[in-house]
Amino acid sequence: MSSDRNEDLNNPWHRGELAARARATGNKIGNNGDKVTAMGAFLIRDHMPDQHRQLFEQLPMLILGAEDEAGDLWATALFGEPGFIQSPTPTQLDVNYKPLPGDPLANSLQTGRPIGLLGIQLITRRRNRANGVITVRDEQGFSVNVSQSFGNCPKYITTRPPPPATEHEKFTCKAFSQWPEQVIDLITRADTFFIASAFDDGQQSRNRGVDVSHRGGEPGFLKFDDQQRLLIPDYSGNNFFNTIGNLTLDQRVGLLFMNFDTGETVYLTGSAEVVWGEDEVLPFEDVARMIRVTMKKGL
Repeated sequence: MSSDRNEDLNNPWHRGELAARARATGNKIGNNGDKVTAMGAFLIRDHMPDQHRQLFEQLPMLILGAEDEAGDLWATALFGEPGFIQSPTPTQLDVNYKPLPGDPLANSLQTGRPIGLLGIQLITRRRNRANGVITVRDEQGFSVNVSQSFGNCPKYITTRPPPPATEHEKFTCKAFSQWPEQVIDLITRADTFFIASAFDDGQQSRNRGVDVSHRGGEPGFLKFDDQQRLLIPDYSGNNFFNTIGNLTLDQRVGLLFMNFDTGETVYLTGSAEVVWGEDEVLPFEDVARMIRVTMKKGL
């Protein structure tokens, strides 16, 4: 195997992320002047630092993204007392898993499946991400071998306590393929949601897998167009372009919305396209691109 091939397998950035970053910054792909690309190995680790492991173990809520048995992507949430997540080693997370009623991934988190995890502490606005593969699945929960670990800045995170876990047990999900009015109302009033995306070219590289991230803005920052497609502005951030890069190559997407007062939860899966301002007039101010989502199914 050539040294170039080894570099490709160890590169934390895949071609979708590199292309999106190059288009956004005006740098050519692989340009050494692109500091984020050049610092990839430092920014995205193959293990969790102690600070990240400690945060996961303190959390009462965990956001995850994964595929269901049909290959659709979903983002979901798990809840428990602090300590329901443990990290016995820098590359392992153990999760005491109790799915919520209606969780679309309840039967899909099986050994060998890729998974994206987001540990977010809303009250302090700290968030860390860990992507990897499920190595153990039993009646107690699951374990993940972490291959990507990185932090995100607190930008766009609304400070609040986690949603009440007691309310989640009372919420009953009903499947839908057209937008119910109450779901549209929840989305258009939201200041926070979570988005799952994925990339896998079949190579044994550490830049493939599932990713889940936080998105936020002022209430009303999400819109619908005249075809009932959900429009998501892509605000400037850390220039990692994980979600945008994934969607450039794989249009599957999963979204999670929560009412943080009542605990009501809405899960969506569908397809998404990245729309750049150079190609189309965007219905947002000071935004260079957006994500346009066509829903396939909701719960």
